[in-house]
Amino acid sequence: MFISIAQAAEVAAHHGEHGGVFSEAETWVAITWLIVVVLVARPVFRAITAALDLRREKIRARLEEAERLRTEAQEMLATYQKKQRDALKEAEAIIGQAKAEAERLAAQAEANLDELLRRREQQAVERIIQAEAEALREVRNKAVDIAIGATRKLIADNLSSDQASALIDQAIKDLPNRLH
Repeated sequence: MFISIAQAAEVAAHHGEHGGVFSEAETWVAITWLIVVVLVARPVFRAITAALDLRREKIRARLEEAERLRTEAQEMLATYQKKQRDALKEAEAIIGQAKAEAERLAAQAEANLDELLRRREQQAVERIIQAEAEALREVRNKAVDIAIGATRKLIADNLSSDQASALIDQAIKDLPNRLH
């Protein structure tokens, strides 16, 4: 795009030889102006290029940082999703264990209640049997007492004193045989 200094000088000289539009002073001014523009343009272009390169590097660094952050965010999201899934699985396991434990405890409580009722029923039956046995003993004792009383009365009313003495002697003799 830009013409080199040598090319500009050649064009100016060519115009000067052919009676060009430019005078010699104008030609040197144009050449000087071109030299100044070329000398000034190079550092300016270098500065602009360096600034653009620097800006490009900053943008590239920002893009790399954004990509790194996006990757980290995706990794964190995946980690948290895994933790959430694990927590849900653990919660389901805990709930399952709690249900199983509750069912086991309910079954055990039912078995304990059945056993308690069976024992209480057995105790009640045993008490009834004891009460019946006690009542039978009382009835027998009462019957024996009544029989003894009636026998005494009968003996006292119907036996003479000699017969009574003979019965007592006989009972005393039989006493050792009855105790064995």
